[in-house]
Amino acid sequence: MRILAIDPGERRLGLAVSDPSGLVALPLEVRTRQGWRADVAYLRDVIARYEVAEIVIGRPLTTRGTAGPAAAAAARFAARLRAALRLPVHEVDERFTTAAAERAMREAGGEAAERRTRRDAVAAALILQTVLDRRRADGPLRGGGEGVMLAP
Repeated sequence: MRILAIDPGERRLGLAVSDPSGLVALPLEVRTRQGWRADVAYLRDVIARYEVAEIVIGRPLTTRGTAGPAAAAAARFAARLRAALRLPVHEVDERFTTAAAERAMREAGGEAAERRTRRDAVAAALILQTVLDRRRADGPLRGGGEGVMLAP
């Protein structure tokens, strides 16, 4: 079973999925948000297609580790997903992942427009890879999907 990572933004959802063995995070796609119902229907399709067993949501805390408006929006999104999908949903501190994704893509080359198109999916993959690496080192996340936060 795979893990789906979502980097939720106001306008887009960046998606990444783990390989079946849970070792590698793969950027999947970026979806333009189309309203709650359409987004959940789309995520249900992704979950079925990739046989997803749990979800990781990026929650962008401030540099001081506090929850600002974007982190609060991500927490609300995670809570709604828990209720709608009935899968474990973990919230993960994802400070700086968008900047790290942009930097990695710039170093790899390619056009600026292409980088903007893929950035949120790459950020989701960075979030997920952190979780996968931590699980290999520490074991599974605890908390039964009730919003476990991992430090960066």
